Amino acid sequence: MDSPNTFYNHWRSNVIFYFLNWYLKISVTLNVGGHLYTTSLTTLTRYPDSMLGAMFGGDFPTARDPQGNYFIDRDGPLFRYVLNFLRTSELTLPLDFKEFDLLRKEADFYQIEPLIQCLNDPKPLYPMDTFEEVVELSSTRKLSKYSNPVAVIITQLTITTKVHSLLEGISNYFTKWNKHMMDTRDCQVSFTFGPCDYHQEVSLRVHLMEYITKQGFTIRNTRVHHMSERANENTVEHNWTFCRLARKTDD
Repeated sequence: MDSPNTFYNHWRSNVIFYFLNWYLKISVTLNVGGHLYTTSLTTLTRYPDSMLGAMFGGDFPTARDPQGNYFIDRDGPLFRYVLNFLRTSELTLPLDFKEFDLLRKEADFYQIEPLIQCLNDPKPLYPMDTFEEVVELSSTRKLSKYSNPVAVIITQLTITTKVHSLLEGISNYFTKWNKHMMDTRDCQVSFTFGPCDYHQEVSLRVHLMEYITKQGFTIRNTRVHHMSERANENTVEHNWTFCRLARKTDD
């Protein structure tokens, strides 16, 4: 028969395991300057001495927006790089990134010392003979404000990139959705879906993400933007950014 101490230790281990498992799964939505980001509590508290670590560790007051999201009155677009650093402990920036001074100010505000050190490190982020190729995938959905449940009026799925071989592959491979292809430009392919085509748009979006990743791209960032352009419409835009490194070739 187990002793009381053995039983207690077993019970204590189970409680700690349950708590840690619960803690790791907690998701948090942040409104940073009007841009929404969703991540885990463990990511936000990766550096306990930072402002975010103090805020979500209970040592710092927090504000909420009308939807209940945590609100931070800072640069929304630049927060993507801060959040990615919290996730990976690595600083990855586009090759044409020029807002270093602004990003340093954000790093100083959030008091993330390792990020500050990375931004002050003069060594190049990538080998000099490489450059970064980028693919932007966006799903823009117009919703009726007054229908219940909410009705989708129209959805536009757009792929934007300077990698012409990728656009050609999409045009040739995704012929099943040709009737929805509304726009093909030098650096862009668009598909438009009506209110009854929601499942087709979701299916195409999933297949596009799989196709893009199979070409060697990895997802860098996701973001959601809410807009109210007309009195009877709301617009919700989801964006996914994919990147891959490519080697420069001599012309």
